[in-house]
Amino acid sequence: MRAIDRWVGIPLCFLLTLLQLFTSRRGEGGKPRRILFLELSEMGSTILADPAMRKARQVFEAELFFVIFKRNAASLDFLRTVPEENVYTIREDSLLTLAADTLGFLAWCRRRRIDTVVDLELFSRFTALLTGMSGAANRVGFYRFHNEGLYRGELLTHRVAYNPHIHIAKNFVALINALACPVVETPYSKTFIPDEEITIPRIIAGERDSERMRATVREAFPAYDPDQHRIVLFNPNASELLPQRRWPQSHFVALANQVLTHWQDVVILITGAPDEDFQAEKLKSRTDHPRMVNFAGKVRLSELPTLYELASLMVTNDSGPGHFASVTDMPTIVLFGPETPALYAPLGNTEAITAHLACSPCVSASNHRKTACRDPLCMQAIPPERVFDSIRAVLDDGQLLQLG
Repeated sequence: MRAIDRWVGIPLCFLLTLLQLFTSRRGEGGKPRRILFLELSEMGSTILADPAMRKARQVFEAELFFVIFKRNAASLDFLRTVPEENVYTIREDSLLTLAADTLGFLAWCRRRRIDTVVDLELFSRFTALLTGMSGAANRVGFYRFHNEGLYRGELLTHRVAYNPHIHIAKNFVALINALACPVVETPYSKTFIPDEEITIPRIIAGERDSERMRATVREAFPAYDPDQHRIVLFNPNASELLPQRRWPQSHFVALANQVLTHWQDVVILITGAPDEDFQAEKLKSRTDHPRMVNFAGKVRLSELPTLYELASLMVTNDSGPGHFASVTDMPTIVLFGPETPALYAPLGNTEAITAHLACSPCVSASNHRKTACRDPLCMQAIPPERVFDSIRAVLDDGQLLQLG
């Protein structure tokens, strides 16, 4: 995907820029009414972008649309800020389906009379091309200016300076502020964004959903009694796009042994997608304890908030589940290494733990999230004892983390 983005994306962005120089009519954007958000590859980013989407709907009284890779579309089901019928998915399983769905996107935009596109991606040339070809009069996204960044052509009507020193959710809100600005700015967006603007609404599960989830837990651990057991979730997985984000399995094993020895009422559920069952089973077998349960593939993505409501705590790598948990009040401990929690910490009841090595973080928007590291000591250097102390603060003292 990176190779295509570079070798195909650069010349196409250049050619589309030349075409728009001769065909675009500036100054006719008007007030946004039908706003399309583009975020393809990161499931957690759909949660982080929610404050920006809700602000766009409120400020402009606009109808919202979203484009995302098909395999990530379920992440939009958590908050349902965008109606399902307004979501367009792109398959990326082959070049043929990618090309077909891209062409379909062009027709889809025009049928829905999209007048504004908000490109949430950080310097992806593919989304820059989708933005430029959408036919929308207002096109807002991140622009490199004099900073390090990737060439994306000159396809934006509102060029926003990506700020690597504030949380990504605030950067997303800055895109909406640019659209609302009454004057032309270079760069957009010269606004202050308070912390209150990046809150996530909470999801409360119904009793019927909760009882179904308790039954699902009993299928995996027949002895489960909600009056006698507390659930701790382990999410040892991370996207294949950046496997360096994974905490070593041996550390999860050591932490599990500490937790299960210290608390006799704790049941650890190892969560994950169906295709992560093998690794979850391997972690379970290495721990070899009856209260260590392989729960990978047992629940659908849309059911995770209900599971999170039942759980007392989750320990997770820096990946989607940490952000999904933001829609509940469950305390979540997120382990960071190649990326920084200053920009990407979940917006919920979260404590972010990092080893603060001199080389960390090593991936960013400006290097296309690429790293030369093949031995992520930044993750290995987070000791299980450090994580155990945070777990004990929650399970013994009932502390809410609120450090994300």
